[in-house]
Amino acid sequence: MTIQDQMADNLTPEYMTTTIQNDEHGLSLISTLWILTILSVLATQFLYSIRLEGRRQANFVDRTKFHYAAKAGFENAVAVIRADETPFDSLGEQWASGIEDQIEDGIVIGNMLDYQVQIIDEGSKININTADATTIVNLINSSGLLAGPISAEVDTAEENQQLLAQSIIEARPFRTVRDLARVEGMTETLLYGQPQQSQSVNAAQLSDLGLMAQDEDESAQSLPGLVDLVTIYSIDKNTDASGQARVNINSANQQQLTQLTGNNNQQMFTEDEAQALIQGRDYDGIGNLLDAQAVSDETFDNIRDEISVDSSDDNDEEMVNINTGDEESLTSLDGIDQDIAERIIDHRNQNGEFEDVDDIKEVKLITPNDFRNIVDKITTSDEETLSGLININTAPLEVLQILPGMDETKAQAIITYRESESEDSQQNQTADQTEIQGNPFKNIADVLDVEGIDTNSFKEVAGRITYRSYGSMIKSSGMDLRGRTIALCVGVIDRTGDQVQIKYWKQE
Repeated sequence: MTIQDQMADNLTPEYMTTTIQNDEHGLSLISTLWILTILSVLATQFLYSIRLEGRRQANFVDRTKFHYAAKAGFENAVAVIRADETPFDSLGEQWASGIEDQIEDGIVIGNMLDYQVQIIDEGSKININTADATTIVNLINSSGLLAGPISAEVDTAEENQQLLAQSIIEARPFRTVRDLARVEGMTETLLYGQPQQSQSVNAAQLSDLGLMAQDEDESAQSLPGLVDLVTIYSIDKNTDASGQARVNINSANQQQLTQLTGNNNQQMFTEDEAQALIQGRDYDGIGNLLDAQAVSDETFDNIRDEISVDSSDDNDEEMVNINTGDEESLTSLDGIDQDIAERIIDHRNQNGEFEDVDDIKEVKLITPNDFRNIVDKITTSDEETLSGLININTAPLEVLQILPGMDETKAQAIITYRESESEDSQQNQTADQTEIQGNPFKNIADVLDVEGIDTNSFKEVAGRITYRSYGSMIKSSGMDLRGRTIALCVGVIDRTGDQVQIKYWKQE
């Protein structure tokens, strides 16, 4: 058959129909394969979406469960704090070591959920809403984190710190500690601190070879920022250790002052002494009471023409020689009773004769021992609560050393004292016989027992410290089996009232 004949056969209707059918079958197969591919992709995507949604649901359930675990830890911490009946708050108590416990899983029967709780005393920090400029400057200076001038108008680091402290005071009150970020001149490093950095290669090698101590590489140390050292929630009741309201030496009347007793229940002020305190008062802090005059300016003006330091006046019956006069002659003066007369005699015995009649005003109203007996019972405020007092039982070295009258050595001595073993272990027990570690301060006067703390130091710091706290931050974490934090609740509570109040709340 010739080529022409074959071509003629291919053009027959039967051949053309067969060819078209074969082409259609090929296209159908390709279309089917594409459809199957698309359906497979859609099915895979659908299955993936179902799995992803399942994981989301599971994660949501887990987060919800661990959130309630964290919330349970928070409530447990509140109960622990409320049950604390000791008249002080120290790091040696049970609450300070934190809480680790479990709750039942409400979904999976028999499963338990872990939580961990950290309780932080807000009284261990500087209250940035009440601190004075000097304290803020000391805090900034001690941190060592303020680098570079915050204004072209300042030349020295000291001026730089003072300018920033003034900016902080002008921006008050702060609603949260992190509001400090909006203060002009505040830096991220100063606010949040310097995180711990890994050791350099050379330092690590030297440490491995035993040629350098672990703490010699300063770059490996972290420095706390202001957020770690300041608060706005520190609060204490204005009561003594027994729960009685303190006496305001700036506003109390004569009767209230004469009813004031020391730790031995002995009357502290006679009527004339109370009157001398009233006439000389305008006390910025309770420590100023140590400077109060036994003979007030008003009393001195009334008796000035009746007293003398000249021995030639000894025969003058109308004059009293304050250098030689006995108790009887001194009490003949208006405003001088037996107790004040004794203080005048004690003063001249210890310091020598008065050179001038005006020197009688140098006689002090109370002795350091008297002050120690009443320091926890007096105040300069009529408020029921006090903000900004530092708890000497919990404050770290960084906070203690910047208080008035303190330095690093004295601050460390306070910490050493409170961490030492108590001589009376029976007194260091809670109502349920739980032992309290260390030797907590039970009265601010106990600071005088610390080595290196003299009367002058105590006078400066007395009005700034306390031995307890009614404000606490609670951080409660819901933990999975691998120890990871799945949910976190952070709150600050105030327990000065009959009911615990939550002053701050955040959950993650």
